[in-house]
Amino acid sequence: MSNQVEVSVVVPVCDEVENVEPLAGEIATALAGRDYEIIFVDDGSSDGTGERVLRLAAAGVAPLRLLRHSRRAGQSAALCTGVRRARGRRIVTLDGDGQNDPVDIPRLLATHERAGNDRPLLVIGHRQSRRDTAWRRLQSRIANVVRSRLLGDGTPDTGCGLKALDRALFLDLPRFDHMHRFLPALVRHAGGEVVSVPVGHRERRHGRSKYGMLNRLWVGIVDLYGVMWLAHRTWARLEVRELTGEPR
Repeated sequence: MSNQVEVSVVVPVCDEVENVEPLAGEIATALAGRDYEIIFVDDGSSDGTGERVLRLAAAGVAPLRLLRHSRRAGQSAALCTGVRRARGRRIVTLDGDGQNDPVDIPRLLATHERAGNDRPLLVIGHRQSRRDTAWRRLQSRIANVVRSRLLGDGTPDTGCGLKALDRALFLDLPRFDHMHRFLPALVRHAGGEVVSVPVGHRERRHGRSKYGMLNRLWVGIVDLYGVMWLAHRTWARLEVRELTGEPR
């Protein structure tokens, strides 16, 4: 890759025209002093989200890049698009609805950096005092318990969009629709480690959620069993050493 940077922040967005500007400004403030880029991946927006990002980039609000899908493909596809085109060795992801607070990004990066390179690592946020409806909190709590028991990912909040990991690790993982919900399990079954870090959570300021009960429940069940199947049929990351000997 040319023009490499230290950190690439990948933000999937779909019809988030009112959220991209404040979010870009907050990310820029959180990463002041670092070599970074912000990649917004527009997943088929129809409200002018992409055009708003382009105007922000032209105004020099932050080092912004815009990638756009020709049709709506989903959050996991947007994440994969952003990571593949990222210039940073280290990736930070967060949701485009503004509920993840960028002020927490340096904490995730510091945890990731302290760990060194002994084994693959995913640092994921654990949302404290969630600003969602009681119904959404209940759905999330049930989903986290079921995932943890069936997949053994040991993660209290797999649904948090705030994550930090090496780009190479992400690209090594199997990619499929809705994979973003199962990153902790995928990393663990690849021989890596997952560390949860407490983070804040905010109310959605603009726009509407793209997820409802039915689409969360059905794809969650199907994907859960798919990941269980995958986990039992993949090899963990192996340490490979090249050995040399004295010629006879």
